[in-house]
Amino acid sequence: MMDDVFTVYTASQYCKVSSQTIINWIDSGYITAYKTPGGHRRINRKDLEAFMNKQGIPIPSEIADETRRRILVVDDDPIIVESIVQSLEEDEHDYEVISASDGFEAGLQVNHFKPHLLILDIMMPDIKGYEVCKKIKSAKDTKDTKIIVLSAYLDEEKFNQMKENGADACFSKPLPLSQLKAEVSRLLES
Repeated sequence: MMDDVFTVYTASQYCKVSSQTIINWIDSGYITAYKTPGGHRRINRKDLEAFMNKQGIPIPSEIADETRRRILVVDDDPIIVESIVQSLEEDEHDYEVISASDGFEAGLQVNHFKPHLLILDIMMPDIKGYEVCKKIKSAKDTKDTKIIVLSAYLDEEKFNQMKENGADACFSKPLPLSQLKAEVSRLLES
């Protein structure tokens, strides 16, 4: 049984249209949606199905989502987190994206959520980037987790150190979202 709340992507799969079409329908007022505190659009099942019935769009019996890739975004800047999470959630790959704003929360989420990919700002007060990468790559449960490191202050030498400690990719901030999405897709396909 699917959840009673849809993301833009899951609604697009349910209706067999693009994510952008769902966004257009929401923006035009055809589908009732709400925004989470993080600014992400959510649609209640009854609202989506009422719209689908009205438009003659067939309602599927089920959608499989065991293959959804999980991404954890760790950054203490809520604006950066919101833009990354929203960009990835509305991507055609249907990522399941959550965020953490500090090292403690990130540790809990890594253990509980078991992300396939971690996007990590290593210039946070309570995070030692090298240690986080080493710990994730050395643990049995998380050794296959891909890690993208972001920082506004690191030079090539420090990025190389991060890669030696397990980071799969390193980028300087601000990073264009299109470049980040392309790297996320590349790492999760490999």
